[in-house]
Amino acid sequence: MPGPSPDSARDVRPTLEAVAALAGVSRATASRVVNGGAGVRQPLVDQVRKAVEELGYIPNHAARTLVTRRNGAVAVIIDEPEFRIFSDPFFSRQIRGISRELNVFDAQLVLLLVEGSGDFDRVTRYLAGGHVDGVLAFSLHTDDELPAIIRRFRVPTVYGGRPGTTGAASEHAVPYVDCDNRGGAIEAVRHLVSLGRRRIAHIAGPRDQTSALDRIDGYREVLPDADPSLIADGDFTVEGGARAMAELLARHPGLDAVFASNDLMASGALRVLGEHGRRVPEDVALVGFDDMEQVAEATDPPLTTVRQDVEGMGRLMVRLLMQRLDGEGGEPDSVITPTELIKRVSS
Repeated sequence: MPGPSPDSARDVRPTLEAVAALAGVSRATASRVVNGGAGVRQPLVDQVRKAVEELGYIPNHAARTLVTRRNGAVAVIIDEPEFRIFSDPFFSRQIRGISRELNVFDAQLVLLLVEGSGDFDRVTRYLAGGHVDGVLAFSLHTDDELPAIIRRFRVPTVYGGRPGTTGAASEHAVPYVDCDNRGGAIEAVRHLVSLGRRRIAHIAGPRDQTSALDRIDGYREVLPDADPSLIADGDFTVEGGARAMAELLARHPGLDAVFASNDLMASGALRVLGEHGRRVPEDVALVGFDDMEQVAEATDPPLTTVRQDVEGMGRLMVRLLMQRLDGEGGEPDSVITPTELIKRVSS
């Protein structure tokens, strides 16, 4: 007797009723869990999710959209050039945290890159089409058009980093997740002072981003009387750090310590210090920011740096967004996560 045809075999799929039976719950409970509804106790949620995994059940997206009025997709918008996003481990780590947490909520990540003014039109059209349930936007700049676009279409949003755009004071209702940039910078510079260093320079990040400005403020709080020429501007890249380090050595050949606003710039500074015959940490102590292990532990010597939980911040952004979408408990508050100085050999 011939077996079932390939077409009919493909049509034999696990049903929601089968999921409910295996989990030992009602069909209504299974439906609420699968479709992201609230009001189900965590043990039952775990039972249903286990049954879904065992059976290989795939929810009907069209039916879910009708029930939940959601698309099951979240846009991640990054206002940076493509080369930075794919070369800076900060972005890959944050996207990884976001992606992993979206998986928990069975939601799809849609990555939208913004490199120039023309890209804002494309993003506007996409958001206007109602393709996503919410937005996670980070790496904002002071002249960024994204907040105005998001306000126009009233898309639930969570920012990565404290917004510093024009009119940011009116953005108080939009939650954000950031680390304690100022506090981390204060700890880094105090560490250098505790080593007896007296000519401490700072390689700053782009001044159109609040993270860089907050780290400059932390440096200045510890060293309020420091010569302004001990601060050189970088761009959060290796080459930007190298250029800034060369400028600082030309202006202050006797400097004995450097606090760089991120690890990539610190690695560029380390290279230039070596080219100029300056030993680290003997001649110049060096501290970075971020604690990207693939950078900080790969430098020679390994880099002392300020750790921020980048992946955890990405996960937290998703949770705040889902709280906004569920409308439970009002608008979530913004979150500032702690930082920690990780001491290695460079200082």
